[in-house]
Amino acid sequence: MEGEPTLRLRIFDLNCWAIRYLSKRRQERVRLIGDTLRREGFDLVLLQEVWSEQDYSDLRVKLAGCYPFSHYFRSGVIGSGLCVFSRFPILDTLLYQYSLNGYPYMLQHGDWFCGKSVGLVIIKISGIIFNVYVTHLHAEYCREKDAYLPHRLVQAWELAQFIRHTSKAADVVLLGGDLNMHPEDVGIRLLRGWTGLRDAFAEAMRFEGCKNGCTLVPDNCFIDKSELLPFPLGIRIDYILYKAISSFTVKCEELKTTTGPALGTDIPFSDHEAVMATLHIQRQGQPASATLGAADLALADVVTEARTEVGVGLQAAQRQRYSSGRMAVLALLLLLLQAAAALGILAGLGTEQPFPKLSFCLLAFLALGVLVLATGLHLFHTMEVKMLHGTKDQMWMALRALQERPSEG
Repeated sequence: MEGEPTLRLRIFDLNCWAIRYLSKRRQERVRLIGDTLRREGFDLVLLQEVWSEQDYSDLRVKLAGCYPFSHYFRSGVIGSGLCVFSRFPILDTLLYQYSLNGYPYMLQHGDWFCGKSVGLVIIKISGIIFNVYVTHLHAEYCREKDAYLPHRLVQAWELAQFIRHTSKAADVVLLGGDLNMHPEDVGIRLLRGWTGLRDAFAEAMRFEGCKNGCTLVPDNCFIDKSELLPFPLGIRIDYILYKAISSFTVKCEELKTTTGPALGTDIPFSDHEAVMATLHIQRQGQPASATLGAADLALADVVTEARTEVGVGLQAAQRQRYSSGRMAVLALLLLLLQAAAALGILAGLGTEQPFPKLSFCLLAFLALGVLVLATGLHLFHTMEVKMLHGTKDQMWMALRALQERPSEG
C-alpha cells in the first residue's frame, strides 16, 4: 500500500435478537447498540436478526455521521435480518438466499419464514478490495436429535461455494455472522476447509472476553439456562472469519467479546455476545497461494462426513415425500367416493334413506383440507429432496477433485 504499510481494520459483529413483538426490551437494546457503535467508531459493523426495517432505519439515522454507508438485505417473508454499516463506500452488494431453511409447519421455530441468506458488500479501502459477507444459518434446537443438521450443512456448503465463486477478484475476504455451529462441528470444518477462511478467535494474538470465546453464555439474562446445561461455560456460535487473496496478509491483532450488561446499563445488547476483531492487512512480496495443498486429504474426510449427513437428510426427506403423497392420494380417493355417492343420490339411487347433508359436507371439507395440505407438503418435500440430492452430487464432484489432485502432481 502506498504511503501506509499496514491497514488496521476494526470489525463489530452481533446477532441483535431484535424480533418485533417477541424480543424482550428490543427497542431499548437497539438504541443501546446504536449509541455504542457511534461511540466506539468501528470500521465495519455486521448485524444479524434486525428483523424490523424500522429498527434498521433508526440505526441508519443515528449512525449516519460515523457510518455513512450501509445496506439492509431484504428476503423471505419477514426479511433476512442482515445489515452492514461501513465507514467506507460500498461499491456493490449481492444477496443469496439459501435453498433450504427448515420446514413451514414448524411454526414454533419459524426459521422457514425468515429469508436466511448470505449478504455480500464490496468495499475498497486504501486500494484494497474487500469482499465482506454477513450471514445467519439455521438454528440448532436440539443437539442430540438435530433434525435441521442436513439443512444447515446445505447452507454451509452453499455459503462456502458462494464465497469461493464471488471472491476471485477480491484482495481480502471477511465473513461475520451467527453460524449456529460449534467450532468442531462438521459444518464449520467444511466451510473453513473449502474456503480457506481462518478463525479470528483461533488466530488472535490477544483475546479478551468470555471464556473460550463463547457468544451464548448462561449468565446472559435473556438466555434460557436450561438450554445450556450441557455447556456450563456456554457455546461459541458467532464468528469473524477472514483470509487474504492475491498479495496480502491478514493477521488478527485482537479479538474481544462483550461480557454481560452493556456499560452503564442493566441489560446486554442481545441474547448473544458481540464479537469484535482488530485485523492488520499488509501487502507481501509474493501472491498468496490459492491451492489447498496438504490440507486436501483432511478436507476430503470432512466433505465425506458432510455428504453422509446430507445423505441421511435425503433419505428422511424421501420418506416424508412418500408419506405426504400417500396421504394426498387417500384424501383424493375419499373425495372421489363422496362424489360418486352424491351422483348416486342425484340419480335417484337410495332415495328411501335420508341424505345426511351436514355430515357429508363436513367430511368433504375435511378430505379437501387434507388433500390441499398433503399436496403442499408433498411439493415442499419434493423440492427438499431435489436440493439435498443436488448438494450431495456437488459434494461428490468436489470429493472426486480432491482425491484426484495429489495424483496430478
